Amino acid sequence: MSDDPTTPDTPPASGAAASPPPTRPAVAPSGTPVPPADRPTPLSATDLPTLGPATGLPKKPTDDRPTNVVAGRINRGGSGPCYGLVTDDGRQYALHGPGMGSFVVGTTVLVTIGPADPAHDCGPGDAASIVRISPVG
Repeated sequence: MSDDPTTPDTPPASGAAASPPPTRPAVAPSGTPVPPADRPTPLSATDLPTLGPATGLPKKPTDDRPTNVVAGRINRGGSGPCYGLVTDDGRQYALHGPGMGSFVVGTTVLVTIGPADPAHDCGPGDAASIVRISPVG
């Protein structure tokens, strides 16, 4: 017997580790392939649909916001019927609405507006009548 660890039945060891023999993918009883255990199961067999690039600017606004609803801070308050409102973009409104309640200067409100009543001048700003007004927050 020799001191050589290799035998005729054992191939000589090489510097690289031997890789396991390739295995065939598992197949479910239905015949569909099963992913290996070390990989997550795909959620869908098809790719998700994607949107193509835009072909141009939209023809109309993409946010369907009502044009008669504004939000801002009261800058001329009191018990009415005239109020002043300034929106975040600096637009000023002169609002008229009898019986709408009392609002302190600085109150943030949401206002549904209607056409202005030409019989009432409520000061500087875009004139409008108040359909509904409510404090925010």
